[in-house]
Amino acid sequence: SPRPDSAPPAIESQSGGCRVAGSRMTDTRRRVKVYTLNEDRQWDDRGTGHVSSCYVERLKGMSLLVRAESDGSLLLESKINPNTAYQKQQDTLIVWSEAENYDLALSFQEKAGCDEIWEKICQVQGKDPSVDITQDLVDESEEERFDDMSSPGLELPSCELSRLEEIAELVASSLPSPLRREKLALALENEGYIKKLLEIFHVCEDLENIEGLHHLYEIIKGIFLLNRTALFEVMFSEECIMDVIGCLEYDPSLSQSRKHREFLTKTAKFKEVIPISDPELKQKIHQTYRVQYIQDMVLPTPSVFEENMLSTLHSFIFFNKVEIVGMLQEDEKFLTDLFAQLTDEATDEEKRQELVNFLKEFCAFSQTLQPQNRDAFFKTLSNMGILPALEVILGMDDAQVRSAATDIFSYLVEYNPSMVREFVMQEAQQNDDDILLINLIIEHMICDTDPELGGAVLLMGLLRTLVDPENMLATANKTEKTEFLGFFYKHCMHVLTAPLLANTTEDKPSKDDFQTAQLLALILELLTFCVEHHTYHIKNYIINKDILRRVLVLMASKHAFLALCALRFKRKIIGLKDEFYNRYIMKSFLFEPVVKAFLNNGSRYNLMNSAIIEMFEFIRVEDIKSLTAHVIENYWKALEDVDYVQTFKGLKLRFEQQRERQDNPKLDSMRSILRNHRYRRDARTLEDEEEMWFNTDEDDMEDGEAVVPPSDKTKNDEDIMDPISKFMERKKLKESEEKEVLLKTNLSGRQSPSFKLSFSSGTKSNLTSQSSASNLPGSPGSPGSPGSPGSPGSVSKSTSQMAAITTKGGLVGLVDYPDDDEEDDEDEDKEETLPLSKKAKLESS
Repeated sequence: SPRPDSAPPAIESQSGGCRVAGSRMTDTRRRVKVYTLNEDRQWDDRGTGHVSSCYVERLKGMSLLVRAESDGSLLLESKINPNTAYQKQQDTLIVWSEAENYDLALSFQEKAGCDEIWEKICQVQGKDPSVDITQDLVDESEEERFDDMSSPGLELPSCELSRLEEIAELVASSLPSPLRREKLALALENEGYIKKLLEIFHVCEDLENIEGLHHLYEIIKGIFLLNRTALFEVMFSEECIMDVIGCLEYDPSLSQSRKHREFLTKTAKFKEVIPISDPELKQKIHQTYRVQYIQDMVLPTPSVFEENMLSTLHSFIFFNKVEIVGMLQEDEKFLTDLFAQLTDEATDEEKRQELVNFLKEFCAFSQTLQPQNRDAFFKTLSNMGILPALEVILGMDDAQVRSAATDIFSYLVEYNPSMVREFVMQEAQQNDDDILLINLIIEHMICDTDPELGGAVLLMGLLRTLVDPENMLATANKTEKTEFLGFFYKHCMHVLTAPLLANTTEDKPSKDDFQTAQLLALILELLTFCVEHHTYHIKNYIINKDILRRVLVLMASKHAFLALCALRFKRKIIGLKDEFYNRYIMKSFLFEPVVKAFLNNGSRYNLMNSAIIEMFEFIRVEDIKSLTAHVIENYWKALEDVDYVQTFKGLKLRFEQQRERQDNPKLDSMRSILRNHRYRRDARTLEDEEEMWFNTDEDDMEDGEAVVPPSDKTKNDEDIMDPISKFMERKKLKESEEKEVLLKTNLSGRQSPSFKLSFSSGTKSNLTSQSSASNLPGSPGSPGSPGSPGSPGSVSKSTSQMAAITTKGGLVGLVDYPDDDEEDDEDEDKEETLPLSKKAKLESS
């Protein structure tokens, strides 16, 4: 019976005694509330009383009695049935089903009383009181009809045509009860009953007795649901299986019988691509096919309640497949003939297709093997020459054969990519690049005719697995990564990039249809993966072949997804912060296609807009000096009007800081002195670190303003430390100056009043030249990620600017503090702020 949705409420604690069977009881241990479950799945309170257990003559057994505390009337009288499942919940609840759809619960006032009654129940049922449920939940009404397993087995009606209805009812009534199913299965095994039923099936078919055939369908279907291997072995034997399938043709719910036997004997043909000499193996293959057919096509789809009842059928098929793979694997003659015919040029196309399909199914069967058996299986195939055979097959014209060969290749790559790598490196010493296995795979990917490129996506995944250093081995003698990647870039990379290079000879893609765009996106995805994982191999290839310039031609594609793939490729390169890449980008002016795409995108607030801004924001935040200078010197005129984010103005600020340092080399000596005298951080809380950093920044500013004019050639320690000691005296003056700066920026129209509210009084904005230059990447205020751009061209920019403008100390929650072990870098970057601080003060004076 179904369990309640929620437990009944606990009994309230009350003082005072109660009367049970005319006596006064002061003991509250046995005080309970009785609950029943209503149709709405809610518990109804039937009254409060005291529970006891005793033998009731009328019920012929130990029973639970609850008498009302108000008048001593009997609230509950329930026999403790040996087969009922009692559950103990929350230490004070006992729940059980009295009959179908009738749930009862006792809620005890005290745990001790609950434990006492629970021990009585467990004693009657012969259970350990430590359990929370006395037995599996079963249908008690069925169990009451039978004694325990020691009683005599179930007696089946005699197997006669006239009693088929009775037999069908008996099978149907036994299925809900585990005990009854067990007894029915034993009776069917012991009496050879199934074969007798199949004899009656022939009689019914001869007489065209449709009613009898309908009963037989129900009986055979019920026997399947008994889930017994011993019964399946009888039903699936060579002499019985077709008759069993015949019984299942006569489904009473269908107006016309199915023709399963006709399909299996006439339509489905068993093809021996290589003759099988072992009769046992041949019979096992036939049996497995037919049982699989029964499971997939004949038996109705099991309901939620029947799924587990067919678990043994699944297991039967599974172990049959394991046995078939093992028997074929051990037959060396069979496998030798198979591979010989596969690679023989004289084999006709139809025969070769059958052989490849068999090998594909053979590999699919192997997925059922245990890991150690699968190792042996693929080792056997490797020794038999499966990879050279696949190379031959993939070079053929038949598309269906190639498709099956690709599936086989995927099994091999997923199982052991190192085995495939070793083979292709060995064959490279003997064969031309055109017929190398990996190049054949790349060509099939490029030539996929499917509009959705389903096959190409699969092949790209296999290539990624093969070039992934994470699954490459490193031994004492050799490194697979070095060897294989050297091979791949020498022999295969030019094949992979050929479509990309062919399509980007002009300023825009020469072919821009959807299928070509999809293919180029797949190639770019793999190249981006290589940039991330292959270091110098891909770097040499990109720079020597000018790959990035060709990729950026795709920024002009009409397909946004392809343009974004090209941008993502460049972003991955910039993310490496490698000066070799940076010099290549600057020398070839490779920001031009990106800036063009940004300007062509106009005021649209879309993924392209956000991705391009994020790239420039990364350059700003990470302070990549060479790229910053290159962008400002060459593209500032095009970008200076973009003010809905502060990214480009921030880049200009970075650039000016760099120029300031170059123009004033004397300031470097001051930074060196300051570094020697700066207080070092000790271990403390994040808040203390933050406060200390901000304070020292402001001290440095005061230092530059009051003590060290730009013309000074000598500086002493006392002059440098004096402003730090006077910092607290001047703090209020500093805060008022910063508020004035904020007010000016608001009046300039670049910042809304609502944005100003997100700053604290001591916060420094990076929107103008008066701002504190704590916006270098090493300073703890630098954000971990750029804000999202606001909507270009929108009427009100206040909200978008709040999200977009990144400040070093504002926008709480967007600031990512570096680790303590970057202390030296942080110190150096902080001191780079001094020239700007002095300049700001001098300009305002």
